[in-house]
Amino acid sequence: MDTAVALLNQYLQSIRDPHAAAALFAEDGILELPYLSSLGPTTGAQGPEAIERFIAGLLNKVPDFAFRNVRILIDLPEQAFGEYEVEALVPSTGKVYKQMYAGRLVAENGKIKLLRESLDTVAAQKAFSPD
Repeated sequence: MDTAVALLNQYLQSIRDPHAAAALFAEDGILELPYLSSLGPTTGAQGPEAIERFIAGLLNKVPDFAFRNVRILIDLPEQAFGEYEVEALVPSTGKVYKQMYAGRLVAENGKIKLLRESLDTVAAQKAFSPD
């Protein structure tokens, strides 16, 4: 059975494949970005199908989106916490989305029960907003 840190690493490595990334979540698993509300009404998704659509939508906006420079700071069997970065062009604005994420993952029965990510909303707003 996968540990929380193994699931987090699998998720981060598979983010460019929405189906593979979403398949890591439990049927009632949640991908949550609670501080993203300033950028729109969607702050996450619940269940693999909704999570797959959420990730696909992100990749439509930022085709080169990929995580890098992963640092795992907490590694417990059922919980993990890490920091990871993204630097990718947002074609609609011509700006680079440069972001540091912090993610807390809760695992249950070898699946992701919750992945709550925080990010710099000002950096996101600057990258996704036209001048």
